[in-house]
Amino acid sequence: MGSTQPTDAAQPLLSRVPYLPGLDGLRAIAVIAVMVYHADHHWLGGGFLGVEVFFVTSGYLITLLLIGEHEASGKVSLGQFWLRRARRLLPALFAMMAALSVYMALFNRRPQAQARGDIAGGVLYGSNWYQIWVGQGYTAAEAFVPLRHLWSLAVEEQFYLVWPLVMMLLLMRGRRHLPMVAVYLLGVSVAITVAMAVIYVGGDIPVECSPENMRGYRVAFGRCINVNETLYLSTLSRAGGLMLGAAFAMLWRPVAILRGPLRHKGRRLDLVALGGLTLLAILMWRITLSGDGAAFGQRFDPWLFRGGFMLTGIATVMVMAAVTHQGALAGRLLGNRPLRWVGQRSYGLYLYHWPIFQIIREFAGVGLTVTQFALAMLITVPITEASYRFIETPVRRGRLGQWWRGELRPRTARALHRHRRAAALGAVAAALVGFAGASIATADTVCVGQQACDNEVARAALASSTTTTSPVLAPPVTAPADAPIGTTPVAGAQTTTTTTTTIAPQLIAPVALGESVMLGAVPNLQAGGITVNADVSRQGITIATIAQQLRLGGQLGHTVIIQTGTNGSVSDETLDAIMQALPADQTPLVVFLTVKAPKGWIAGNNERIRALPTRYPNVKVIDWEQQAAAIEGELSRSDGGVHLSTALAKQFYANLIFDAIGRPDLVR
Repeated sequence: MGSTQPTDAAQPLLSRVPYLPGLDGLRAIAVIAVMVYHADHHWLGGGFLGVEVFFVTSGYLITLLLIGEHEASGKVSLGQFWLRRARRLLPALFAMMAALSVYMALFNRRPQAQARGDIAGGVLYGSNWYQIWVGQGYTAAEAFVPLRHLWSLAVEEQFYLVWPLVMMLLLMRGRRHLPMVAVYLLGVSVAITVAMAVIYVGGDIPVECSPENMRGYRVAFGRCINVNETLYLSTLSRAGGLMLGAAFAMLWRPVAILRGPLRHKGRRLDLVALGGLTLLAILMWRITLSGDGAAFGQRFDPWLFRGGFMLTGIATVMVMAAVTHQGALAGRLLGNRPLRWVGQRSYGLYLYHWPIFQIIREFAGVGLTVTQFALAMLITVPITEASYRFIETPVRRGRLGQWWRGELRPRTARALHRHRRAAALGAVAAALVGFAGASIATADTVCVGQQACDNEVARAALASSTTTTSPVLAPPVTAPADAPIGTTPVAGAQTTTTTTTTIAPQLIAPVALGESVMLGAVPNLQAGGITVNADVSRQGITIATIAQQLRLGGQLGHTVIIQTGTNGSVSDETLDAIMQALPADQTPLVVFLTVKAPKGWIAGNNERIRALPTRYPNVKVIDWEQQAAAIEGELSRSDGGVHLSTALAKQFYANLIFDAIGRPDLVR
């Protein structure tokens, strides 16, 4: 008896992919959400989930196209598939990176050396892995990182390279097996979700990796890797959405649906789409990527890493089920002309908006104002449209190859004039890009951003300084009986540890222990004879440890200045541990500064610092939080006014300390 199972050949063109305007509308919603999030994450905390929508739709469409090609020709042409993907993706990508390179070469040369790796990552489809490797995570607040958004394109491009090979093997077994394969792919997506939930590190995580606190970090090949950032950026952990979309393509082919029992279920699918859009809206409104930790650092949203991506994928599939059904109203509603226009240009909008945002605000993590966002859109939209009309569409349609082969010759004098003008503009553009490429290739590595440059200067000053100071700057005190004369390097102070001295304790200059705020004023404090031991991302417990080590080494004298609490909560126990190293009979004057930052733990820290004089009579408090209001415009814009941005701010900070230690003669 012959099998009644229909053969692949008996179902011609059921996998054909018609134009689906509703999918363009869905892409439009996704890219708008991403751009709003990138403008200011407070506006739409989960707008980044638009990228997951892109992943699911890409998995669906690419898989559907591969099935359709196999159905039409009996094979999958890998070369033609990759050529089509290259024509679709690379021209705009290269144009964006070329324009950005020219901009940096002409107007912003400092970040050129740092951009080399980002450009290489973009060209080689490896931006996400490069960002993981160098610690340039999606949440990092850095100066001018105009190519950070390429991580998601790298994930998709890696999928485009590998998935056709997998599909070719699957299709060799016959398309009749695809429904079962879809079940397996759904299982893979669920397994990725479970693995992500297990690997995810909850609670407070330090912003920077340090030997003092490795929570949320792993060391790989000598590099510090943020676990949660890796889960967000890596191809393996983000493949769940792609697999979900691919599984749906094997079960839901638009042409086949119209020939089956679901062809009259359009209105029911509209309700499904409404549910999907509602779920997407709730997820984008409620979920965040990360925020301030409860006590220090940052905390990643557990709802995102424990099912949030999967729920986003399911919601996307719910919408796709309706917009790909030609009998549903959802496809026509989401496929309206404005959304369709945005969706057709969603790739260009995504490519160009981020570097334009960065040029306007200069720092990642700084929210745009409404006016700045409107300006950015006024720049982004015309550039995107020009790219779509004159770069992406002509290349996708093969016009470049026709021109190269001489098939597009001008036939009128006017056309010849346009051709020559275009050739001249092309030559100028090529020269500019060549100049920019050479400039970036030969650029020296220098600090980028005021804070990074200030830290570099401060560390250099600390490395070249010693604790030997003029005796006139340190009033004599009685050395403790067990304090040794002479010291050894202080453990734990890392690059900012001051070098040794052989002077007697009564000649020890004032010592300042602090964080990155104090680090910015190192030259100013050193000019007043103060020995500084400061570093970025320090916690209060580290300050306590260093103070105790300095006391044991006989390196603390009459006066000590402390600033701690910017980077995390400082308990009374930690403050007591600091003060145990600074008893009144050995250190008659301990100056504490309050802290200032847009963090939840600041108020509690300052309350405890302001209460110290009631418990320790040798403590004096400088209320930096209040005093800084006088120079608010001189503080750093990139982090909400935490750091000292100008020379005036640094001297103002130092003057407060000079006044507090009784040296008004040093005030400038």
